[in-house]
Amino acid sequence: MSEAMDVAGLRAVVTGPVFVPADEGYAAETATYNLTVVPAPSVVVGAVDAADVRAAVRFAVAGGLPVAVLGAGHGSAVSSAGAVMITTRRLGGISIDVHARTARVEAGVRWAELIEQLAKVGLAALNGSSPTVTVVSYTIGGGLGPFGRKHGYAADHVTALDVVTADGELRRVDAERDPELFWALRGGKGNFGVVVAIEFGLFPIPSFYGGGIFFPGELAGEVLHLFRRWVKDVPEEMSASVGLLHLPPAPFVPEPLRDRLVAHLRITYLGDAAQGERLVAPFRALGAPIIDAVTELPYAAIASVHSDPVDPLPLFERGALLHDLPAEAVDAVLELAGPGAPSPLVLAEIRHLGGALSRPPAVPNAVGNRDETLFNVFLVAAGGPPDAEAMLAYEQRLIDALAPWSTGRRYLNFMFAADSAPQTAVLAWSPEAYPRLREIKRRYDPANVFRINHNIPPAG
Repeated sequence: MSEAMDVAGLRAVVTGPVFVPADEGYAAETATYNLTVVPAPSVVVGAVDAADVRAAVRFAVAGGLPVAVLGAGHGSAVSSAGAVMITTRRLGGISIDVHARTARVEAGVRWAELIEQLAKVGLAALNGSSPTVTVVSYTIGGGLGPFGRKHGYAADHVTALDVVTADGELRRVDAERDPELFWALRGGKGNFGVVVAIEFGLFPIPSFYGGGIFFPGELAGEVLHLFRRWVKDVPEEMSASVGLLHLPPAPFVPEPLRDRLVAHLRITYLGDAAQGERLVAPFRALGAPIIDAVTELPYAAIASVHSDPVDPLPLFERGALLHDLPAEAVDAVLELAGPGAPSPLVLAEIRHLGGALSRPPAVPNAVGNRDETLFNVFLVAAGGPPDAEAMLAYEQRLIDALAPWSTGRRYLNFMFAADSAPQTAVLAWSPEAYPRLREIKRRYDPANVFRINHNIPPAG
């Protein structure tokens, strides 16, 4: 049977659109958030329901092709050339049970949509910093968000998933049904199937004390050194990070922040606003900020804490996990990303972890590298492909400078194209969990159909 006939047969059994590279609409359907990633799948299925996902997976397996999954495209890092791509944006169902404090969300839903609906009923989820990331992809990769020190990872609160596995079957997976797969899906991201819907617990957080304070770049050293001392004593209700930002002179950037280095303190405090103000007071004593937007905020405004860009950008990213942040580590960051540094970085962020993020969840899952990790470092450079080698090399210099305090591991949702090699991908999971993940992979995906990701190869 010819490829054209195969695709014609696929079109006959799915409800959503099917594209091949020559089709109008192919480029728009495969567009990603990170513009440095150019998808090139052989076939694209715009799934509208689980039946479409099942048909696409079966088509891929029959043709000996891998499966790629595209939601918002924030996590796109591995080439999809020759794959069958399933786009999930049409899977937009949201169901909220206010009394049970649970939500069921389909794979195409972005955080902005869910946050808006939750805010109306006084509930919150463990969302991330960006409102344009899909809920499912973020959560199955762990889900490190601005309420994490108090409540842990988003994956820790998942109660059930609907997933299409490599045999083309739709499975409802929870702690009683397929407990091994349930463990692996929460933290193994896309290695075990296509998650079409997810259910998880919610929290009564109608408001919080938080936001961002932007300091001029000349105060970056004082801000970072205060931050490393300050986090030693803050309660778990306080989640915080500092980002050294060098923003472009672009219209979407507030005028006072354009084309200059700033130190951006981001906080969320799940406690009394007066106590939150006392906790933040040492930073306000450093000097006059450019913008001080820390106040009591409704949950609906949670995206304003980090103010992540919402439009697609060409990004080069790296990350590291640290077990400590002494003065020498801060000085290393300042030397390569602070005032006067010839840095191509648009962001060098240090995020405080610990608290509930360091403890095992009530229902164990595969989210790795909790115990000794106290900080996540996230580096972002922006530019076109000609700049890639230089930007990645500069980011690596900073990662290498932090090596004395690194755990040597990675956080899965902050792993990118540079981390896709097998010897690096393995660092996303603990040494104890990885063999178990490989065995579960062997059971559910022995041919490694789901390999367009930071891959876990099947055992054997």
